[in-house]
Amino acid sequence: MREFVRKALDRGLTVPNVASYLSLDIMRRWGVVWGTCCLGLKARLLGASLGHGVTAHGPVAIMRWPQSRIVIGNDVHLISSWRRATAAALSHPVRLRTFGPDALISIGEGCELSGTSITCRSTSITLGKKVLVAPDVIIVDSDFHAPWPMESRSTDPGLENDRPVVIEDYAWIGMRSIILKGVTIGRGAIVGAGSVVTRDIPPFAVACGSPARVVKIQEH
Repeated sequence: MREFVRKALDRGLTVPNVASYLSLDIMRRWGVVWGTCCLGLKARLLGASLGHGVTAHGPVAIMRWPQSRIVIGNDVHLISSWRRATAAALSHPVRLRTFGPDALISIGEGCELSGTSITCRSTSITLGKKVLVAPDVIIVDSDFHAPWPMESRSTDPGLENDRPVVIEDYAWIGMRSIILKGVTIGRGAIVGAGSVVTRDIPPFAVACGSPARVVKIQEH
């Protein structure tokens, strides 16, 4: 600590700036310790599977329906705190929820999720290896209501319309995007901020808009 302060002062940083950085760093470190411990406890109590090296920056909300599965792979980072978020906004914590006995949420090795809401009702939502998900993204496998007839929307869950979601390795999902049911986002693809993804995105594509459309295919 003394060495850090000495080097900071040697570089011309003022004492208030050093104090500000130190306080922020302490809050971040404490947030990781507290969040990771709470996540481990929740996973044990609720039957979620955690890999090695999983960290949580702040509280993570888990809701697991009996007989469903939530699987979090090795070295996954779940960011639920504005103190750790690197983007402009983080409105809520990471939320992982299954609402049916056959539902599966699978998060691959090395993924990083920031304030992401994943809700799986009856199929599966699968994230591959090292997927980046920016703040406030929503991913669902269901409409949660049957669209027709309109008189039964509030009572008919429309389970037969649910479809799985797959986000392949190294994909990057931009801030406040929505990934709807039945979508596959290909390896290395980029989804621009604020997009609504209603159809498949091919590998190494850049897609944006509502609905999201491919604007570029990156050479690889």
